[in-house]
Amino acid sequence: MARAEVALRDAVMADHDALGRVMFDAIHHGTSAYSAAERAAWLPTPPRGPQWSAKLGGQQVVLAERAGQVIGFITRERGYIDLAFIAAPAQGQGVFRALYERVEQAAITAGESRLHTHASVMARPAFEAMGFRVIATERVARSGEYLDRFEMEKILT
Repeated sequence: MARAEVALRDAVMADHDALGRVMFDAIHHGTSAYSAAERAAWLPTPPRGPQWSAKLGGQQVVLAERAGQVIGFITRERGYIDLAFIAAPAQGQGVFRALYERVEQAAITAGESRLHTHASVMARPAFEAMGFRVIATERVARSGEYLDRFEMEKILT
């Protein structure tokens, strides 16, 4: 059976809870180099509610859907990619690439010369495949756990 096509669109407020569930699923059920304790410290529950909507409301948010279900999303604000998550069952299927390409094109159209992010251990290879390079390695504290991540950038031409 053929896999249903992925559709991209801009997120609206009604999508925010689904985006929180995708983020939680990616962190807790996707392939991970982080321990269960580190993942629980990173995101103990799916984000939702007014603070989550306010965070998303200030950014360009592009989501991916397959068969009417949200399976991934990426956010950008003034050259910074804040969030990029793909639901565990959809990982490794080109969803990140499709989302990223949409955001990069929007950045170029807006005249931005650089994209940057703080990538998790799992996200680093996906960003490197899009042309990003590591500019710093970081360790952040969350609820008594320490998580490694990478500050990364891509200069746009």
